[in-house]
Amino acid sequence: MDLTAPLTPSRPRSLPRPLQTGLSRRSMLKAAGVAAGATAIGVAAAPPATAAAGYAHPGLLHTGADLARMAAKVKAGAAPYTAGYAKLTANRHAQSGWIANPQAIVYRGSGAPQNYRTLYNDIHAAYQNGLRFHVSGESAYADTAVAILNAWSATLTSVQGSADRFLAAGLYGYQFANAAELVRDHAGFELERFQKMLTTVFTPISESFLTNHNNAVVTNYWPNWDLTAMACVLAIGIFCDDRAQVERAVEYFKNGAGLGAIKNAIPVVHDGEGNGNDNGLAEWLEAGRDQGHALLGVGLMGTFCEMAWNQGIDLYGYDDNRFLKGAQYVAKWSLGGDVTYTANTRRKGAIGGWSGKETAVAAAGVDPTMTRPIWAMIANHYTKRRGLSAPYLTRIAAKAAPEGGGGDYGPNSGGFDQLGFGTLAFTRDAAKTTSGGSNGSSGSSGSSGSSGSTNSGGSAASAAPSDPSSSTASSASPSPTTPANAASPAGKHGDLASTGSTDLVAWTATTGLTALAGGLLLLRRRGRTRAAAE
Repeated sequence: MDLTAPLTPSRPRSLPRPLQTGLSRRSMLKAAGVAAGATAIGVAAAPPATAAAGYAHPGLLHTGADLARMAAKVKAGAAPYTAGYAKLTANRHAQSGWIANPQAIVYRGSGAPQNYRTLYNDIHAAYQNGLRFHVSGESAYADTAVAILNAWSATLTSVQGSADRFLAAGLYGYQFANAAELVRDHAGFELERFQKMLTTVFTPISESFLTNHNNAVVTNYWPNWDLTAMACVLAIGIFCDDRAQVERAVEYFKNGAGLGAIKNAIPVVHDGEGNGNDNGLAEWLEAGRDQGHALLGVGLMGTFCEMAWNQGIDLYGYDDNRFLKGAQYVAKWSLGGDVTYTANTRRKGAIGGWSGKETAVAAAGVDPTMTRPIWAMIANHYTKRRGLSAPYLTRIAAKAAPEGGGGDYGPNSGGFDQLGFGTLAFTRDAAKTTSGGSNGSSGSSGSSGSSGSTNSGGSAASAAPSDPSSSTASSASPSPTTPANAASPAGKHGDLASTGSTDLVAWTATTGLTALAGGLLLLRRRGRTRAAAE
């Protein structure tokens, strides 16, 4: 398959849908949640409490209050929301004429007729239409999202392929759940059928990976492999109100054996005197591999923390804000700054089969123009929700803005690993109170953990550039790339060692000034039309 070939635009169509005869209990609860949440915008510094009977909906990457904030800010013409919304409306996936192309079996990886591109394009179309519906209020976008999701739940039976099938199940499982969460109460959406698809097609693959890692040595797979599976298990657990599944995902984040668990993904913390410019930062393990995969991992861990936060579970602050320190490290490194990297050796191989080792001794070289739409969510949590200092995050988020989504970062799968649109979705006003917060045991998971105080992330300020808002790289030069000492045996056990790295590209943001300007112009025209009507 030529992964660099342009995608063929879908043709518009409309699908008949049954009429809604009344408000469901979920709809009434959702409306009440939006109304209550809207009054608290910019106030809460602790994760929201969840109802004892189940999980809050909508409550994955976006809550009712989040969606209300987006709509209100765009209607008011507030920056940077308008720029973020223009990125959404300009994306071809966010159009109400999108037609789904569901497949019975989705394949990803060598040795199979790969068709997973069809799946991720349809998922991003469903998500973008669902998001656009909540901002614009136009039901055609929700109808399109529902039609896409219903088509897939009526057709898909399995995800197959090489080891890359685990990546497919993890990435597209968590994304599917987030897209569906936006329209779970919309007329015509087949909720129970969609839940069945998620729990029978996606969850078993991701849970299997976290349990036995494809029958490999547990360190064979870099952190992002675990993180895709963790995001899938958590998102589907919340979407399906499966408390046990959510608790398993949260427990793995804290104490899992694989490299995606937070203390394995971020193994070295530089706190205290004697750490020089790295004081307040924490090493991201996959920085020893390459920049693209490190950015993927940060984005996935941020996604995991955000979904948990929206259900009253503070993993952002877990272990004295360990994720903040790791994200700051990757942000500094990606901006071209020098960072310390402690040499580490991973065992590789199959249990009872071949084995080997791989050593990384320095952070890889970076391309300061490479980006993913991951930074707005993380930066806004720590600086606006919690009031902590995060200068590298602030700087790189400003540089990446306005963030787009699937379709804005190239046609290959790496450009669709995050749902994106963080400038629109996660920009928030500073919290009026910055004290408090969850202790990691709040919410429904019941898992204990240590949340960081509001001071613990602030130590990163000492290692920060004097002008956090500057978009230029620091004067420090990037660290050199150091190749691994040993690779997997060529041509053998490729399924086990597959990483999907051949499908990684430099995700340089293709902002598209013409499209962006057109989106803003459309927004302004709509604003004038609505004002005249009112």
